[in-house]
Formats: sequence, C-alpha cells, structure tokens
Amino acid sequence: MSGLISWFQGIDLGRIIEWILYAGAALIAISVHESCHGLSAYWLGDDTALRQGRISLNPLRHLDPIGFLMMVVAHFGWAKPVPVNPYRMTKVKSPKLGMAVTAAAGPVSNLLLALGFGTAYYCLLYAGGRELWSMWVGYEKASGWLYYLCEFLYICMILNAGLAVFNLIPISPLDGSKILAIVLPERAYAQLMRYERYGFSVLAVLLFTGVLDKPLDFLRTGVLEGIYAVADPIARLINGI
Repeated sequence: MSGLISWFQGIDLGRIIEWILYAGAALIAISVHESCHGLSAYWLGDDTALRQGRISLNPLRHLDPIGFLMMVVAHFGWAKPVPVNPYRMTKVKSPKLGMAVTAAAGPVSNLLLALGFGTAYYCLLYAGGRELWSMWVGYEKASGWLYYLCEFLYICMILNAGLAVFNLIPISPLDGSKILAIVLPERAYAQLMRYERYGFSVLAVLLFTGVLDKPLDFLRTGVLEGIYAVADPIARLINGI
C-alpha cells in the first residue's frame, strides 16, 4: 500500500495536465485540417471525402493513433489522409492544380486557427490583469481554470503554427509535395510521383535524426512572430489598452 501511495506521489500532475491540453489542441487541429482538405475538394467538384464522411469535425474520423501520439508527445504528427480524386475536380483547369489547392487548404486552415487562438490568448492575458500576466509570463507555479485556459490557448497557437509549417515540407505524403507539384514541369512531376512511395520513409529518417529540427523551429518562430504582430494589436484594441 505504501508503494502505491509513493507511486501516486511521484506523478507529475502538471505534466499530465499538459499532455491532456496538447491532446485537446491536437484533436482540434487535425479535425479542422483534414476537413478543410475534404471541403476544398468538394468545392472543386470532388465529393469523395463527403461520401466517406471525412468532411467532419469529429476527430475520430481523422485519427491516426500513432500520428496523434506523436503530436501529443513530440508536437508533430499526422492524421489519416483524406481521400480525394483530382480527376473529379472539374472546377479547375487540371487535376494537378486541384490537388495543389486541396493540399494548401490544410496548412492555411492551421495558420488561421493559430491566428484565432493567438488573438484569444493575448486577449485573455490583457483581460486577466497583472496577476495572470506575471504568473504566466514569469513561469511561476500556478493553477486555476484561468491559468489552464491561458495555457490551452497558447498550446493551440503553437501547435497549429507548427502543424502548418510541418505540412508544407515538400516531401510526400505531406501537403507541401502536392503544392510543389504545381510549379514543376510535367517531366519533373512524373519523376516525383515515381518516388512518392518512399517519401514517408525519407521523412521519418529526417525527423528522427533531427535534421529538420532547426529549420522547422526557425520557420515556426517566424510564423509565431507574424501572429504576434497581428494578434497583439487586436487584443490591445479589444481590451482598450
């Protein structure tokens, strides 16, 4: 019994709460991201995602267990790809353009989410007054629903910014590879498609060896600075500062 009590006492409750907040943020991010892929394809004439129930904010329809776990623990990951048929996208000039537009919808949605959550985050900081600001920015130990709401909004902001940047990497199966294809000549595009099946393996090696860590951090920091430049003045205006 004493061993069980010691085990409970050794649990870092703060870390568990942080994982829960990251899990919630990840569920929102992937649900919107994948639904926007399907919705974009539908607007272009392809109803494949709609027929398979993938235009939905229900995260269970998009969840890849391993990818979700990676998002919570490592803060990057993936969801189940939304099925689309570029040859049914009759509202664009070419299937390649349709795929590029559909692929871009995911990262763009995450950037918009990051901006929205960022604005809410700065609004809350200013509305909460000096006490909330000092315990959050000063990294003091704190608790209470207001503090955790602030942390959740912050996590949503950085996670969506990171997901947008990560998905723009031009390696299959990430969205960036589909966006890159639109600027490639047909011959180069055919070569890219030939090696598409090896993309995930290449990406896994680059991630787990840390090759992409610094470039991704640099780009995410740039995105977050851009969000601050837009969200902070809005938050000050709302709070009358």
